[in-house]
Amino acid sequence: MQPDELELDLPPVFEIGEKVRLRKLIKNDGTFPGQDIGVVLAKKGETGYVASIGTYLQRSYIYAVHFLDTGFVIGCRKKELESVEEIHESNATDE
Repeated sequence: MQPDELELDLPPVFEIGEKVRLRKLIKNDGTFPGQDIGVVLAKKGETGYVASIGTYLQRSYIYAVHFLDTGFVIGCRKKELESVEEIHESNATDE
């Protein structure tokens, strides 16, 4: 995607109910209620399910991901997530 392109001009990359994995550590930036700023909310490699899809600044999608281990629902951007299903499909073809 080019810097001047809007992510919202394209359909969402992930679907509601899709299992996803975090590509990076997520800390509270002050937008997660009930937790102190800087607290780790989810670690790289943790998996969750897309619960809903919203938008941010009319430019990009925000995926609300429900992490079952903690019960947290955390808003994540596309670059912070990868599909678990795609990884399993690509591994199956390598065997």
